[in-house]
Amino acid sequence: MTETTNPGQPDRDGGNETSQSILDFGSAMTRTAHGSVYCLTIIGQIEGHMTASNSTKTTKYEHVLPLLAKLEESEEVDGVLFLLNTVGGDVEAGLAIAELIAGMTKPTVSIVLGGSHSIGVPLAVAARRSFAVPSAAMTIHPVRMSGTVIAAPQTYNYFQRLQERIVAFVSGHSHISPERFQSLMLQKDDMAADVGSVVYGEEAVQLGIIDQVGGLSDGLACLYRQIGERKGTN
Repeated sequence: MTETTNPGQPDRDGGNETSQSILDFGSAMTRTAHGSVYCLTIIGQIEGHMTASNSTKTTKYEHVLPLLAKLEESEEVDGVLFLLNTVGGDVEAGLAIAELIAGMTKPTVSIVLGGSHSIGVPLAVAARRSFAVPSAAMTIHPVRMSGTVIAAPQTYNYFQRLQERIVAFVSGHSHISPERFQSLMLQKDDMAADVGSVVYGEEAVQLGIIDQVGGLSDGLACLYRQIGERKGTN
């Protein structure tokens, strides 16, 4: 038997709080014999300081950051499962979420489902163990900015340093070298109107970006193992 509740709040009304949590945040917590798992979806565009249009599916970093801090401190949560299907978005907001995930001491697993575009790659590798379904697509390209850009040397220097931060994070939390990841960013023959690369589930594993090909059952099994090991250590 499993019981689904909203973390930190009793399920007093027959599941309505859980349903509301799923509707508002794409999140839910399930209590099993293995432990309590909080499932959080990171989907669409990572919204940063600028608000996206009403027709765009977004993940708001000002919602996710305090939630992650709460999950890390909550005694009711044993592990966190991240379900990813992103189309990129604000680079610094996405990197902030990834850094917070990477800094969690609790068991964490990420599963790339539809896609993990641009800043979604650091989000995918931030968990302790990363999975990708075979059909998942990961798009890797250099840092870009939409709108008017002042073509000053400082602007290009800022872009370069931001890109170096992303490369360092991905290589530091996966098995791909900085040089290989940089070369995927700058490939010219893989994307029709841009430089970069699109890699799929098994290829992402072969390149060392993702740990393992697998779906929901694989991710949960890995998370339960992590929870069991942590409880044994404690």
